[in-house]
Amino acid sequence: MDIPLPNSPYNKNANGRGAASAPAGRFERLETNAVDDGWFGEEDAPKLLTRLHKDTTRTVINYIDSPDLPWSRSINPYRGCEHGCIYCYARPSHSFLGFSAGLDFESEIFHKPDAPDILRRELSAKNYKPATVILGSNTDCYQPVERELKLTRAIIAVLAESQHPLNIITKSALVLRDMDYLAPMAERRLARVNISITTLDAGLARAMEPRAAAPYKRLKAIEALAKAGIPVTVMAAPMIPGLNDMEMERIMQSAADAGAGKAHYTLVRLPYELKTLFEEWLRINYPDRAEKVLAHITEMHGGKLYNPTFGVRGRGIGVVAELMKQRFELARKRYGLDVERPPLRSDLFRAPAHEGQQFALAV
Repeated sequence: MDIPLPNSPYNKNANGRGAASAPAGRFERLETNAVDDGWFGEEDAPKLLTRLHKDTTRTVINYIDSPDLPWSRSINPYRGCEHGCIYCYARPSHSFLGFSAGLDFESEIFHKPDAPDILRRELSAKNYKPATVILGSNTDCYQPVERELKLTRAIIAVLAESQHPLNIITKSALVLRDMDYLAPMAERRLARVNISITTLDAGLARAMEPRAAAPYKRLKAIEALAKAGIPVTVMAAPMIPGLNDMEMERIMQSAADAGAGKAHYTLVRLPYELKTLFEEWLRINYPDRAEKVLAHITEMHGGKLYNPTFGVRGRGIGVVAELMKQRFELARKRYGLDVERPPLRSDLFRAPAHEGQQFALAV
C-alpha cells in the first residue's frame, strides 16, 4: 500500500529535487517525454510528494562478492533515497522496481518494516558466522524518512544486543541520534561510522544533493562522533573532476580538524540511466563547466562515461586519475588520516532471541 506523506517537511516543489526529469527505466517498453508548449514557464512546478511503499523482502543481509569492496555483507533498510543526490550510483536500481532512476528514485521510497525481525532470525541461524556488516552501502540509512520510521535505529538495536560488528555509511547528521547504541559498541570495538562529504560549498551542495545535510552539519557530526569515542572516516566521495575535485584537500583537512581518523575517496560512477540524468543536471546547473567535466570523466574511464571494470570504476585510469590518487595520498598523510585501526571484533557475537524461540533458563 502506498503511504503519502503530505505533512512531511521534505515535500517540496519538484524543482527542489535532485534530478531534472523522470525518464523511463531501461526495462520499460514505453517512454514519455515532456514538451514545453510555452505555458509551463509561467506556472510553478507541481509538488512532488514522497510516497512510501512496503518492501516485502524475505532477507535483510546482502552477501557481497566484489574485489572493489572491503566488506562482504550489507543491510539497506530503504530502496530509493530522498536525499536526491544526482550522482548516486544506486539510482539505476529503481528500474528493477518499475520506477524511473530520476525523480522516482527520490520520491518513491521502499522501506522494510519487518527488517529488524528478519535480521533477528538471520542472526539466530545455526550456521550464521558473524562478520562486519555495512549499513547504508547502497542508499542512505539515515535519509529523511528515517526520522519517522526509525528502521535504522531498530536494526542497530538488534546488532547492539547481539554484539555484532557494524560499520555505517551516511551523509546525514541524524546518525547522532543513535549514539546511545553506537558509543558503547565502539567502546567494545564493534562500531565505526563513515561520513560522506562531497563539497564544502553550500551552493554546490544544494544543487547536487538537495535534501542531504549541509556540509557544516556533517563536520559537526564528525566532531560529535569523535568526542563520543566512535571512530570516524571521512569519505571524500564522489570526486567529480572539474566540479568538486579541487576541494579534496580542504574536505580532508576540515574533517581531520573535526576529529576524523581516516579518509577514503571514490571517483564518480555513472552506470546505466545515470549517465543521461547526470549530464542533463550538469548542463542545466553548470552549463559553462559541462563539457570540461564530461571530458575529464570520459578520459578517466577509458573513453566512456562509465567503465564498470573492477578496480577502474571507483578510481579511474589515466593521467587525471593518477594525479587525483597522488593528491589524496599526500593529503591523507599530511592531515593524519592514515591511522591504522584494528578490525572490528566478531568474537563477542551472541545470537539474539527472536519470536518463537524458547529462552534459556537462567542459572
